[in-house]
Amino acid sequence: MIEAVIWDFGGVLTTSPFEAFARFEAARGLPADIIRRTNAANHRENAWAKFERAEVDLEAFDRLFAAESLMLGAEVRGKDVLPLLSGELRPEMVEALRRVKAKFKTGCITNNLPANAIGSSSGRTLYVAEVMALFDHIIESARIGLRKPDPRIYRMMVEALAVDPRACVYLDDLGVNLKPAREMGMTTIKVLDARQAIAELEAATGLTLRDQ
Repeated sequence: MIEAVIWDFGGVLTTSPFEAFARFEAARGLPADIIRRTNAANHRENAWAKFERAEVDLEAFDRLFAAESLMLGAEVRGKDVLPLLSGELRPEMVEALRRVKAKFKTGCITNNLPANAIGSSSGRTLYVAEVMALFDHIIESARIGLRKPDPRIYRMMVEALAVDPRACVYLDDLGVNLKPAREMGMTTIKVLDARQAIAELEAATGLTLRDQ
């Protein structure tokens, strides 16, 4: 029996930043997927991971990301990547969240950057207040110094919601972040697009999450 639905934010409730990465790379004549490949290389200890855990400041992140991307073929400044993260809210996903909230506990686990934290100037654009109010509990990597896929961040969420992991659904657009949740016993949904994700969430919860 499902008691809670836990959501990633970027790429789930918003469009994927990968689309913005691709446009940026094409416009600058950069190698395809250079930003994603830099993010993925040594993904537990690279510049992105350290910044999401608030272990380095913006200037250090900028330099480290530039050095790491250069090793993969082209220099990309970390500061140039940050504006690409915002994405656009997916209204159908927000409506699904609203309907889920009426029946179940809700949580959000977001890997984010200090420069984009909730309450920061850019964070206010990214994390729309009316949407964030739909969550019973929110965990930001930049505030607690842990990031997905560290299993501890998922345990913190289920403890905060006071639910058994086996009574939770977790949605994320990255498979690496779904694995620990699945190993804990959660029902996991890899978000490819809104239609597919909502259909799977309806099947998992038994709710109608869109107008038929």
